[in-house]
Amino acid sequence: MPLPTPGSEQGAAALDRIVQRPADAVLSFDFDGTLAPIVSDPADARAYPGVTAELSRLAPLVGRLVIITGRPAAVAVEYGGLADVDGVLVLGHYGLERWEDGRVTAPEPPAGVALVREELPELLRKTGAHEGTAIEDKGRSLAVHTRRAADPDAALETLRIPLAALAQRAGLTVEPGRRVIELRPAGMDKGAALAGVAADAGDGAAVLYAGDDLGDLAAFEAVERLREKGLPGITVCSGSDEVAELAARADLVVDGPPGIADLLAALREAIEDR
Repeated sequence: MPLPTPGSEQGAAALDRIVQRPADAVLSFDFDGTLAPIVSDPADARAYPGVTAELSRLAPLVGRLVIITGRPAAVAVEYGGLADVDGVLVLGHYGLERWEDGRVTAPEPPAGVALVREELPELLRKTGAHEGTAIEDKGRSLAVHTRRAADPDAALETLRIPLAALAQRAGLTVEPGRRVIELRPAGMDKGAALAGVAADAGDGAAVLYAGDDLGDLAAFEAVERLREKGLPGITVCSGSDEVAELAARADLVVDGPPGIADLLAALREAIEDR
C-alpha cells in the first residue's frame, strides 16, 4: 500500500524522515473521529477495525506512540483496546491525565467541575435545550452533546452563551467540538501535551499528529512551532464534512478513521521495507 502524498513540502519531508528514521519519530493521534468513528452515543465509540492491530505493529518500530484525547485516559484505553499496545502513552483530558504501563496519574479536578456537575441539568432545562441533548460526565470535565437532536447545529447554538457563562463562573474553559461543547479545566491543551512529548523525545525527533476536530488545532499549532525550530513535523486531518478548519491547516487529509487505518498500514509497510 503506497504512502499518501502530503500537500506541503514540509509535510512530505517529515513523512520521509519518519520512514527513514522511525526510532526518532513521535506518532501522535486523537481518538474520537481519528482512531474511532464519531457515534451518536460517546459510550459506543470503539477503534475502527484494524487500527489497534496496526498501532501494535507500529509501536516497536517508532520512538514514541501517543494518543492525546479529551476523554479520560482509561476510557480511551478501554474503547481503543490500547492496553495490549506495547509502550503506548495515552494522555487523557487534553493532557491532564497520563496513562502508561496500566497506571493513570493526574491532578485533582478543580472545584468548578463539581459546580458544573450540579448546575448543568437545571441550566439545560431553563434554556429549553432541544430534545436529544445529552450530558457526558467525564469525571474531570463535562460535555454537552447535541448529535442526537433533530437539528444538532441549532441545538448547539442555543447553548453556546449559557454554557460559556457557566464555564466562566466555574473557572473552567469552553472546548467546542463536533456537535459538542465541553467545560473543562484550563491550563492544558493538546498542543501543550504534544510539545511536552516532543521535548522528551529530543532534538532529532520527527513528529506526526493526526486529529479531526477544533481541539486538535492546538496540536497542529504545536507541530508548526516545532517546524519553525527546524524539527520535521506533519499534520494529518481525519476528514469529515463537519469541520473544515482542520483540513485547511493540514499537510495531509485522509478519509476519516478508515483513511487513518490505511495511513497506519502504509506507514508501517514503508518503514519495514526501507
